[in-house]
Amino acid sequence: MRFLSDNAARVHPNVWEAMRAADAGDAPYDGDALSQRLDEAFSGLFGREVAVLWVATGTAANCLALSAMVPPHGGVVCHREAHIEMDEGGAPGFYLHGAKLMLADGEGAKLAPQAISAVIDPIRDDVHQVQPHAISITQASEYGRAYRPDEIAAIADLARSRGLGLHMDGARFANAAAFLGLSAAQAAGDVDALSFGCVKNGGMTAEGIVFFDPALADVVRYRRKRSGHLQSKGRFLAAQLLAMVEGDLWLDNARAANAAAQAITEQAKQRLMHPVEANEVFIRLNPDEREVLRGIGYQFYDWGADAARFVASWDSDLGEARALGQAIADL
Repeated sequence: MRFLSDNAARVHPNVWEAMRAADAGDAPYDGDALSQRLDEAFSGLFGREVAVLWVATGTAANCLALSAMVPPHGGVVCHREAHIEMDEGGAPGFYLHGAKLMLADGEGAKLAPQAISAVIDPIRDDVHQVQPHAISITQASEYGRAYRPDEIAAIADLARSRGLGLHMDGARFANAAAFLGLSAAQAAGDVDALSFGCVKNGGMTAEGIVFFDPALADVVRYRRKRSGHLQSKGRFLAAQLLAMVEGDLWLDNARAANAAAQAITEQAKQRLMHPVEANEVFIRLNPDEREVLRGIGYQFYDWGADAARFVASWDSDLGEARALGQAIADL
């Protein structure tokens, strides 16, 4: 009974079918017909002109997006528990050629303007200190918390007033949009670039970088090649992204994952560490209790000494999710 990670979920049948349909001769790299459709498809999704590039991983999507905004001598403000800080193996420093991550605090792994200002206000405007060039937020956050439109707007206003770029790590963007009942445009707000999650949401090997300033995409096209992410048969990556957004599969899958997460919480609310606003559930459990659940057959990650993380996926079984919640309550 798998609640280890949405990365471990099955590939959705619609994505498989789209890849099979793409298995025909076409132009290499991103010159194929499917890759050429991405800008139009995502522009329709977000209701404004965007440019979209596919890459193979979320790490590359985040870092390449930021590389268009931040020079090697600059910095990126992010939460101290953001994925780019905690779980990308130093990739931001690699892709950004040494740029610094500037860590801020915030409840639920979310940033607010005051926390960002606390980091950047003390920085002198001279060559002896790293200057901020961008802000990165995560929708939904590392603790499954969703940014509301007014929260994103406040951060965007700060970014604009300081001349900073604004990036959104959207590995679970669909889950946040589904929870809030928002359109893609509302869930993204006024960001400059978005890493549009696909793999965690039923995809196989594709993530999308959505640039709301198409000029940024022109920079990243070269950096994508230099970093080894310009795949020769890019049509298979484009096919996955198109399968997600054409027909709203991205939302359907996210709603299913969110529903399973809510099913876990029905009987386990007294142990919740954070409100469940996406598909991640953080539960207070001591080591002995965790072993009891593993003995029953549940798979999940430990989260520190006395907690665990359970992640629901698009293909999670609701019955298993409810049973997990009951098993936690029975402890």
